Amino acid sequence: MKKIVLTAVAAAVLLNSAAWAAELPAALKAKGALTVAIMPNYPPMEFKDPATNTLTGVDVDLGNAIGEKLGVKINWQEIAFEQMVNAVSTKRVDMVMSGMTDTAERQKVVSFIDYFTTGPQFYTLAARKDINSATDLCGKKVGTSRRTTFPQEIAKWSQANCEAKGKPAIVVVGAEGTADARTQLRQRRLDGAVQGSETLPYVMNLEKNTYKPLDKAIASQFTGMAIDKNDPALIAAVQGAVNAMIADGSYVKILSKWGLADNAVKTATVNGN
Repeated sequence: MKKIVLTAVAAAVLLNSAAWAAELPAALKAKGALTVAIMPNYPPMEFKDPATNTLTGVDVDLGNAIGEKLGVKINWQEIAFEQMVNAVSTKRVDMVMSGMTDTAERQKVVSFIDYFTTGPQFYTLAARKDINSATDLCGKKVGTSRRTTFPQEIAKWSQANCEAKGKPAIVVVGAEGTADARTQLRQRRLDGAVQGSETLPYVMNLEKNTYKPLDKAIASQFTGMAIDKNDPALIAAVQGAVNAMIADGSYVKILSKWGLADNAVKTATVNGN
């Protein structure tokens, strides 16, 4: 009896996947591929394997699996992060899958299929015995990627947890990226840094005994796949493929491979709804 039930569930998932594949716009079906923007500088979400120089990471595994569900190839295209939303609106790419946070400002141009949860996390050098909690950074220099929403998140947190309590504000330093922020931190040009909470365990494992996290993430955010908001068919197809992966277990299997099962969503939603 158990074997029959499992077979029925598997069949239902396959039918569901086929239905979402049918939602793909005709032009993409004919091309047999989706062009997806990525910037491989955010491990473990996306980076290049040092040994082979090939793309790898959470988003690469998930993106390729989505392509299989939809019956198309994923053509990864490396694009500067700040150009990605414009690349979607001008049809240079079909989708962005590169650790991009779903924000109201970006939703003016694209719609997000939210597939991952994260949040900005303070950290510092393990050797800094004078800094043991986030509030110890009040009045100090904290760096983060200027291309993300993290500078605004730090300022907001500082207002509530530093200035509002009579302490000096955090001095936010915009870095070229998370790697640049870490370099400045190691050089003692910064007192602390912020990056996505999902990336810290990976970095700390690579550079053992170098960094320490400070408290928990200061906000909860959705990471989303960005698609032109005027392309409802593609949005429905990709959302359906992700939810089919959630249903058959392949989604959480990929996250677990990278130690990020706790960042999973229960359902892939559009624009947080």
